[in-house]
Amino acid sequence: MLPLFPFPSLRDVIIFALVLSRVAGIFAALPLFGGSRLPMNVKALLVFMITLVCFPVLKITPPPMPTDVFTLGFLALSEVMVGLTLAFIAQIVFVAVEFSGQIIGMQMGLTISSIIDPAMGTQVQIMSVLQSLFATLLFLALDVHHVFIRAVVDSFSVIPIGGWHLTGGVITFLVQRTSDIFVIGIRLAAPVMVALLLASVALGIMARAFPQMNIFIVSMPLNIGLGFLIMGGTLLIFFHVLEVSFGNLKGQIDTLFRLMAKGG
Repeated sequence: MLPLFPFPSLRDVIIFALVLSRVAGIFAALPLFGGSRLPMNVKALLVFMITLVCFPVLKITPPPMPTDVFTLGFLALSEVMVGLTLAFIAQIVFVAVEFSGQIIGMQMGLTISSIIDPAMGTQVQIMSVLQSLFATLLFLALDVHHVFIRAVVDSFSVIPIGGWHLTGGVITFLVQRTSDIFVIGIRLAAPVMVALLLASVALGIMARAFPQMNIFIVSMPLNIGLGFLIMGGTLLIFFHVLEVSFGNLKGQIDTLFRLMAKGG
């Protein structure tokens, strides 16, 4: 096949379109590129350029050429699902970050404050947005997005075009990874949760000892101030937990490749 335009045949155009579908699937769900954070035309251009750069070096096993538009559409859909399955692994970490922000915001009494999340286009707690921004910066600083670009390239040597199968092993693996949302989320929120729990116990004791004190008025600014103080003091722990989680993504992607290859 010819690495540059124009393609010599309709067969190469179809193969390029199927590769484009897989790349589009993974970039549609990646935390940095998905959602409404980037304009649609920018994402389309980015996906097209990455596909154009990677296409000449891909080890592609050409599938039987579809004879009708429905078969072609099914092949394109299966390629999109390969990309979405890979991006789902990264989404787990960011959902865990948002979950920890929800816990911290509730403990600090910030449940009534919500802003627009640029990634999802919905209203979430301000602490979730703050921690998601920290996670995004670390995601870029560690070059984790390069892992997924490499995964797209490697996937064609493991999962041929049209070879996506949702087997029992894949489902079990994805369910197990989904449980990491709660594990990682609790680890990220643990310092603030413990500190605010101890503060609540201390305020409860003070309320019993000094009934005249208005604990409600004292607890709100105290929880907010103490929460931000603990978050600032344990920021390195926050980044360490995320760094470990991002470091596990490569192994999880390799495991997912093996399971999907067995399904083929």
